[in-house]
Amino acid sequence: METIPGLPEEIGFECMTRFSYTTHQIASQVCRRWREILESNEFYKQRKQSGFTHKLACLVQSLPVQPDTKIQKPTAQLSYGITIYDPKNTSWARLDPIPKYPFGLPLFSQLTCVEGKLIVMGGWNPVSWDPVMDVFVYDFTTREWRQGKDMPSKRSFFASAALNGQVYIAGGHDENKNALKSAWSYNVINDAWTKLTQMNEERDECEGVVIGNEFCVVSGYGTEEQGKFRGSAEFYELETSQWRRVEGVWIEGKCPRWNVGVSKEHETLICLAELDSAVRVGVCGVEFGELTLVTGSAYQGASQEFYMIQMKEGEKCCLNKIEMQNEFCGFVQSGCCIEI
Repeated sequence: METIPGLPEEIGFECMTRFSYTTHQIASQVCRRWREILESNEFYKQRKQSGFTHKLACLVQSLPVQPDTKIQKPTAQLSYGITIYDPKNTSWARLDPIPKYPFGLPLFSQLTCVEGKLIVMGGWNPVSWDPVMDVFVYDFTTREWRQGKDMPSKRSFFASAALNGQVYIAGGHDENKNALKSAWSYNVINDAWTKLTQMNEERDECEGVVIGNEFCVVSGYGTEEQGKFRGSAEFYELETSQWRRVEGVWIEGKCPRWNVGVSKEHETLICLAELDSAVRVGVCGVEFGELTLVTGSAYQGASQEFYMIQMKEGEKCCLNKIEMQNEFCGFVQSGCCIEI
């Protein structure tokens, strides 16, 4: 069967790579052949290589509070969903909930993105607050969730990041609040976990970013050092499968959770809460290359605002405020950038 009747196969394939990501779900329903192409890794790689991918922000955001129909008052406990922001079209949308958690994501779950797919890992059951090992993968082509293989163990407040088609996790703490130095990688395509070399130190409440071709675990603290955030980071080298510890790359005593940016020019770490007085508290940043979406407040109790920031070396960053719809004004807990 021809991909597009009357066209050579390679031309038909190239035409499909130019489809807007918003049409992928409908296009996947045209025929089995089109669905196979749209869901293939080859299609994603060719689309990215040709410059036709589209970057979106995926945000873990509190949902609008629903009133209790019995007492006509808002419910006290917040629930969270996944909000999608398109910086090109300045549009907002919300993903369908994970079927296993129809009333809200696991609390403090981690988001990462691999080759056009969104991965949700871990967190706490939103009802019992017990740690979970769940892994879920969202396919933007079919707009469907599937459950992946569970994490190897329960851990909370760990670092995560995606690199070379794999998700890397490290640190955090176990069910007994013991800080961890263990690390794993998750292959989304094969739905398989691989144990990695342990870090040099325990690192609870650490943050994960990618610098160059390395997975970087920023700050954190040991079991006996509750809240004493280190100024060091550990870098996992893919070629050697070893960790190297680097001192003085973070602000000692400063929590790094969802607060770490990366200078592309010098490949150094940036504390997003130090960029401007408007975003000192509750900061979360999602990078789109030179642009970064930053949410935060000027002080404790102040309203949360949304900004787009362009960071250039040696220049003061400029915050451009984004006007928000009420439906999408909820607190942003974490986020990541996905390329579709």
